[in-house]
Amino acid sequence: MLQIHNLSAKTGSTDILHDLNLTIKTGEIAALMGPNGSGKSTLASVLAGHPSYEITGGEIKLAGKEIAELAPEERAAAGLFLAFQYPPSLPGVSVSHFLRQALNAQEKVRGEEPTGLTPFIKLLRRQMESLQIPWAFAQRSVNDGFSGGEKKRMEMLQMLVLQPKLVILDEIDSGLDIDAIKIVAEAVHQLDRKQTSVLLITHYQRLLNYIQPDSVHVLKDGTIVKSGTAKLALELEKSGYANI
Repeated sequence: MLQIHNLSAKTGSTDILHDLNLTIKTGEIAALMGPNGSGKSTLASVLAGHPSYEITGGEIKLAGKEIAELAPEERAAAGLFLAFQYPPSLPGVSVSHFLRQALNAQEKVRGEEPTGLTPFIKLLRRQMESLQIPWAFAQRSVNDGFSGGEKKRMEMLQMLVLQPKLVILDEIDSGLDIDAIKIVAEAVHQLDRKQTSVLLITHYQRLLNYIQPDSVHVLKDGTIVKSGTAKLALELEKSGYANI
């Protein structure tokens, strides 16, 4: 699903990623861990096409398609979804309007018929119920006045409505209590693993107790320095990153 080969990137004059290699198979849940400042969130932003970062080498392929030169909206239409660590607010734009426009825009780029209003409302209701989000939130402005947990649920709602190929969760567990983490995990488990992969960026084992990764990768000083199974995350919880 995702193939990153010798990726290097910078912001301004500062090099952050260095010859980074990472492969995530279709249906795989991969956890990305590492110390603060190692480049985890930078990698997420580079994959999503954030304009503050410049790719200086390497390639990024999503489902076999090179995406490094694509605009952020083209990457989204190709199936890439990034759940932000700090989701922005959109005052004046309702949740239902935002999600329908996003879904229809992606369908248009893919050459698909746009989802009509009635089936969209049915889809939205079903996904909001699965995330325990009151229907009244559909008419509220996106993330405007929402708590941290409510914003994270909105990210999960967007994910379930759009059904992307690659989901990048950038420290989605930040600031969440156990109940909210369980809801996030349940949302990830609702994804169709036959066609969706997940890159889970986190500092802590507690999220991985609910979302069991197939692989764990350690990012340090801008490159992957170690990879392994879910057991690697448990080892990191005990020993930290100093000896890696």
